[in-house]
Amino acid sequence: MARSTVPIRNGEDVVRVRQEVRRLAIEAGLGLVDQTKVVTAASELARNTLDYGKGGQAVMDIVQNGARRGVRIVFEDNGPGIADIELALKDGYTSGKGMGLGLGGARRLCNEFAIVSTPGKGTMVTIARWK
Repeated sequence: MARSTVPIRNGEDVVRVRQEVRRLAIEAGLGLVDQTKVVTAASELARNTLDYGKGGQAVMDIVQNGARRGVRIVFEDNGPGIADIELALKDGYTSGKGMGLGLGGARRLCNEFAIVSTPGKGTMVTIARWK
């Protein structure tokens, strides 16, 4: 299946992630609502990768499970990590200047959501949206 990697170093790269996720979602056959959900989640996570993770990358794939097709995106950074993942997922919690809706909102927009983080070593967030 198609694989694409976008480095995330600046705001223009966040836009590139959005564009590439939309392209893959269309190629995977996702409807407009599902495209919008996965693009919105990916945009938020790309912004987090830049702002909190000090940059990283997004690796995107079209995935298939039987007759189901979808898009999976893995965001990786080598930033400070997240000390308390459960707290970070709660609406209203922020370690910066945001509204504290990003991680929890991204989780609600996806069919699959996983986060692994080691303080001092970085964070990896994996999301998927299925047709």
